Amino acid sequence: MTSGHLHPLTQVERKLVDIFEKMGFEVVEGPEIETEWYNFEALNIPKDHPARDMQATFILKNDKDRILRTHTSAAQVRFMEKNQPPFRIIVPGKVFRRDAPDASHSFEFNQLEGLAVGEDISLAHLKGTLKSFIEEFFGFKTAVRFRPGYFPFVEPGIEVDISCTICQGKGCPTCKKTGWLELLGAGMVHPNVFKAAGYDPERPALPARLDSAKRAGRWQGFAFGVGLDRLAMLKYKINDIRLLSSSDLRFLKQF
Repeated sequence: MTSGHLHPLTQVERKLVDIFEKMGFEVVEGPEIETEWYNFEALNIPKDHPARDMQATFILKNDKDRILRTHTSAAQVRFMEKNQPPFRIIVPGKVFRRDAPDASHSFEFNQLEGLAVGEDISLAHLKGTLKSFIEEFFGFKTAVRFRPGYFPFVEPGIEVDISCTICQGKGCPTCKKTGWLELLGAGMVHPNVFKAAGYDPERPALPARLDSAKRAGRWQGFAFGVGLDRLAMLKYKINDIRLLSSSDLRFLKQF
């Protein structure tokens, strides 16, 4: 009799939770049915923002303000409204977009959001966190590249690439001969996101002490989002995202 085992997506999620918990992150959850406020406006994505066109949304038939969340970033402001810094959280979960299914797209997939807020957190903290995660997940020989990127809820924003897991950076059809694969987006939390959560980004984190030469810092934070399906595909060299939601035992038995 063949024994059961964990789905590759479950294995990836548990590995990420283990990595980030060791770095002091707490696992929290957010609702899959969201309001447009938390999914868009609170993340600095107003109604006329072009980013909304990039995230074609499922709207509930009997409640036009309720949608299926398009990213786990929707949990950011929900958490900040009820919690004061400093904190570090990760939010794994399903997200939904009206994409036509093909080898690299699905209308239902999985993400993991990270958010850290504290006194004078910098871009260097974000880069160090992501580099540590990537090296532990893919291996210490994995090269990491940071590029400028744009996301409405962070400023500055960065995109993170890794050396191709197929050719080890030498260049192949998978990486379009570049040696690099795009992995995730990240950046420093935009002040408008802090304001939506009720934080004052200009207020010192702690009262300045008159007898101290060092003045109090200000609350700052970083955020990142990574697709669990993409991580699984890169780690296990899966060439079709649809296999991850199939019940094909010939595929699943490999893991």
